[in-house]
Order: sequence, then C-alpha cells, then structure tokens
Amino acid sequence: MQPLQSAGYDRAITVFSPDGRLFQVEYAREAVKRGTTSLGVKSSEGIVLVVDKRPTSKLVEPKSIEKIFQIDQHIGAATSGLVADARALIEKARIEAQVNRITYNEPIRAETLSKKICDMKQMYTQHGGVRPFGSALIIGGVNGKGCQLFETDPSGALIEYKATAIGAGRQLAMEEFEKKYEDDMDLNQAIEMALDAVYEATEGKTTPESVEIAIIDAKDQKYKKLSEEEIKDHVEELLIRKEKEEEE
Repeated sequence: MQPLQSAGYDRAITVFSPDGRLFQVEYAREAVKRGTTSLGVKSSEGIVLVVDKRPTSKLVEPKSIEKIFQIDQHIGAATSGLVADARALIEKARIEAQVNRITYNEPIRAETLSKKICDMKQMYTQHGGVRPFGSALIIGGVNGKGCQLFETDPSGALIEYKATAIGAGRQLAMEEFEKKYEDDMDLNQAIEMALDAVYEATEGKTTPESVEIAIIDAKDQKYKKLSEEEIKDHVEELLIRKEKEEEE
C-alpha cells in the first residue's frame, strides 16, 4: 500500500505534496534503483565505464543487452533503469553532439552535453501529460582540459564525480570507491577498481559474459569498447585477486 501522505499527490507530475515532494520523480528514481549496476571512474589517463548486464534468462543473447553507448568520438554513457527511456536520451545526446560540431566546428564538452540532457529531463518534471524519464545516465568524456564524469538524475539534477555508480548495487559500489579511489590511477587501475565494485555489488556473480567495459582514452580522445577477449582477461585477473584475498 502507498503511504497515506502520497495519496492524491502522486497522480500528476505537476502537483507538489504538502512537504514539497514530487512523487512521480521519486518513483522514477525507484525505477533506476531496480536496474542493474552501472559505474563510471575518472582516472589520470581517461574515463572507464563498466556495467553489469547479467541476462534475466538463459535464453537471452548477452550480446543483445547494451547499456554502454558511444555518444561522440570522445564521449560515452552508461545507463541504468528503463532501457527504452535510456535509448531516447542517448539519441537526444547524439543529436546534440552533432549539432554542436556543425554549429561551432568543435566537439561538444561532456559538461555541456550533460546539462542539455538534464534540461530535457527537468522539462519532463513540470508538464502535464508526460512522465519523468525512468533512467539515469553516467556520462564521461575527455577534451584538451582533461576528463569529466557526470551523473544525471531523473529530476534533471547534475553532479560531477570522480567515481560513481547507479542502479541496484550503487551503495555497495560507492563504498568500494570510497575505500580505493585515488586521483593518480591509470586506466588499468581504474578498470580494476571498477570491476572490484561490480564484484561487490553483484555479490561475487561477476563473469566475462556479465560485464561490459568501455574506455575513453585521454591521449587520443577516443571512445573504445573492450573486446570479449580483453574483458575476459580483466575478469580472470579479478577472480584470481579475490581468491587470494579470501585465502589471506
């Protein structure tokens, strides 16, 4: 049953409850929490995006589950929540990136792109006949000034992070980041830490088939999704490392 205080105030997106809450936005956040865990880490050499994409059935082709997307040559995004909503936001982001290139003849900054996506999300929290997007994005990008990593909330709020997570395992992953994050990590160390966080968030159910990894290298400013072989190598290293830790 719904709490009494929400009765009547959660039927329309434009109505505040007496204590200043928008229940439809909070419900959208719950949709994100029900999604699988997605993570982003900023390192001295670039951005790492990792997602847990465990299939819900053995009949599902793992390759068909896509939760990391390339937005531009130098920007990628990891999603959690309603997949269809995320795809709509990614399409909007790709269009904004191309419009910026055509208009200004330069690549869009991750911060500018994230703000545009959040402006769109915020618009969907104050108009009747629509609902908030039930999806959160972690947007990472590189440019001449360095690396940037942002988390977008269904409300339209935007926060820049050094390392962040969204989805069901957010709390466990963030605890892992708090313990291990260092500013001077290289890409390999960032991948290692992100996989540690996925391992904790999934309670040890990490396999090469259940994770997807993408990097955005600060040197050549290019987005790259790791191959199955590369992911397998990283996950095997993770499992060996966890075995040693348990023995100790």
